[in-house]
Amino acid sequence: MIDLHTHTLLSDGELIPTELARRAEVIGYRVLGFADHVDTALADTIVPLLVRVANDLTPVMEMKVIPGAEVTHCRPQHIARVVEHCRELGARIVVVHGETPAEPVIEGTNRAAIEAGCDILAHPGLITEDDARLAAERGVLLEISGRQGHCLGNGRVARIARQVGAQVIFGSDAHEAENLRPRSDAEYVLACAGLSPDEVAAAFGAAERLVARAVEAGGTQ
Repeated sequence: MIDLHTHTLLSDGELIPTELARRAEVIGYRVLGFADHVDTALADTIVPLLVRVANDLTPVMEMKVIPGAEVTHCRPQHIARVVEHCRELGARIVVVHGETPAEPVIEGTNRAAIEAGCDILAHPGLITEDDARLAAERGVLLEISGRQGHCLGNGRVARIARQVGAQVIFGSDAHEAENLRPRSDAEYVLACAGLSPDEVAAAFGAAERLVARAVEAGGTQ
């Protein structure tokens, strides 16, 4: 199991990073990504803490822990700056909180996130074909979400991604231990979104490649 979109109590999750990592390890995760919420105010505080704990944990676990960030509810005009700053601070995977049907995200956020070159556009809701096509061109992965509310757009995301050749990825968006998904559950969510078995495999293949780039970038040992 590879899951690159989870939250700790450094933002709105329930567990400290070390406990969330242990919970994921127990249910068979191979790679866990911390992606706590940041904006123009919080990136400087949260990202270095996640980098520190990821670098502490990975050498002593059988599971890789990847430090990241989720740029959340930022004004579209600020997204590129915050994405770049998160990378400068050591985030190896940068997620942007997309235009989910479950929250009042500003229209234009999906486009700004893709143009900023984030790694994963989370729960992008009613993403347009043009935005999905740009995501395909720029290698931005579109999330199929395992989280209640955000998952309402999964079917459309899968369909639009297929039409334009964009790649999807699974993210649990876990905020507590019970939200973590074993691989079989993640595959089921992807299938329910309309993905074929080959497309499900491709989603995890994309996750593998993203992790390889993150490790190569020096974020984990």
